[in-house]
Amino acid sequence: MATVTSAAVAIPSFTGLKVAGAAKVDGTAKVSASPVPRLSVKASLKDVGITVAATAASALLASNAMALEVLLGGDDGSLAFVPNSFSVSAGEKIVFKNNAGFPHNVIFDEDEVPGGVDAGKISMSEEDLLNAPGEVYAVTLTEKGSYSFYCSPHQGAGMVGKVTVN
Repeated sequence: MATVTSAAVAIPSFTGLKVAGAAKVDGTAKVSASPVPRLSVKASLKDVGITVAATAASALLASNAMALEVLLGGDDGSLAFVPNSFSVSAGEKIVFKNNAGFPHNVIFDEDEVPGGVDAGKISMSEEDLLNAPGEVYAVTLTEKGSYSFYCSPHQGAGMVGKVTVN
């Protein structure tokens, strides 16, 4: 199959040809190849973008709520919640993830939770510990207010935190 490049192509001159109602054809015509349409490429990229956005939105809806991740133990080996103070929306999931310096747990202080909240129901038990990297404990807080929490093995070392539920 022949390929026409963008260079001009000369068509030989024909004289003396007559078509009914047409004038004599004379001269040279130049034809150049048209560029590849870019519209179809842009439309394809746009379609891909829409698909990616729709997939991400579906994943968020499927999870039913966004989640905030809190590391148990800092990357530098510190015995801390990272972050140790944060805010979430009522019903937003909080995922506490073992990172360093374990074992850890998450205990909500019964004297520092909103009235009517049972700290025992949202805390891990004192005996339960996350012993391996990547292990998680997740909790969803629905009552607005301030909640203080700590890691029982490391509370004396200052491993405490606070969450405000809006």
